[in-house]
This record gives sequence, C-alpha cells and structure tokens, in this order.
Amino acid sequence: MTEDDVHAAHDRRAGAGEELPAHHVRTDLLDLLAEVGAVTATEAASRLGYSSGLCSFHLRQLARHGYIEEAPHSGGRARPWRLRRRTPETAARGAAAEEFGELARGLEDESWRRWLTQRDEAPPAWRHDEAFSAVAYLTPEEMSRVADAIRRALAPYQDREQRPLARPEGARPVALITRLFPLLPHSPDDADQD
Repeated sequence: MTEDDVHAAHDRRAGAGEELPAHHVRTDLLDLLAEVGAVTATEAASRLGYSSGLCSFHLRQLARHGYIEEAPHSGGRARPWRLRRRTPETAARGAAAEEFGELARGLEDESWRRWLTQRDEAPPAWRHDEAFSAVAYLTPEEMSRVADAIRRALAPYQDREQRPLARPEGARPVALITRLFPLLPHSPDDADQD
C-alpha cells in the first residue's frame, strides 16, 4: 500500500460528496493546469513553490470533487493531472456543472484582480488588456447563436493549450471570458416596462 492509497482511502471516508471549499493551493493548481495543460504533483511543486506532498493532496481533492482528472501517461510512478474535459453530457449534469461554473467564475474574478494589482510587473508589451461590454436585446435563440459565434472565433486557438509547439513565439496564456446572461428586473415594477 502506498501513501497515495492511504490518502485516497481517507479521502473517500472523509467528506465524499461535500462541497470543496476554496483554498489558495487549489486555486494555484487550477491556474497552473489552465496554463500548462497537465502536471504531476512534483512538477506543480517545482513551479508553485509548495511541497510535492501538499500538491499531491490538493490534486487528489480536486480530482475527487470532479474538477480535474488523470491525464493519459505511459505508466510509471508519475501521475499527471489535467482539467476535467467538459462535454455536453457532463455540462448537463446539473449541480456538478453549476458548481464547476461557480469555481471557474471565482478563478476568473481572482485572476482579474491579480492582473489589476500586478500588471505593472508584466513586460511592457503585455501591460494592456482588451475589455468590452454591451447590452443587446436578444431572444434565447439569438443569445445561443452569439455564444456559438464567439466559440467559433476562439476555436483556432484552443489546441494551443494541449499542443505547446503550436504556440507562436511570444504567446502567453490570456484569459478569454464571456458571460451572456439575461438582465433581470430589479423589482416587479421594472418588469412592466419591458
């Protein structure tokens, strides 16, 4: 029995199905996975400055709660992890998909705050950002078409996450965040004005 087996047995007994509370190490691990694609606990520890045991523990916690999964590997002791692939089937799983969405939005907000406080430390060419917002009157079908158009516009760049050699020189990870949602009235009286 390995140390991982002991921890995994404890993890199954202690809190299976409970909500995973936010933790800075898990946030750092998820950010790293989003940046590099797949890492082992040892690689994560080297990149983030934590111990490999601490990274291993939090990676298993993230996996147990469905945020990450084991990445394909050629055997051996190294156990790489990656963000869990979302398919239409997993997105339709209700509470789990909603929980993942809340975690993702929290990470997006935290990354944005970090950018605002640290952008002066970025190389000069990277000290700007592109942001826009708009309100458009759409039907539910039109809102879906707009989302599909955005996904199609981003599709040519998506493989670069898993294929580092496809990245042009100077490419860096850039957060691309789009949220389409209906604006609800503030009070029942506001609804009458629609």
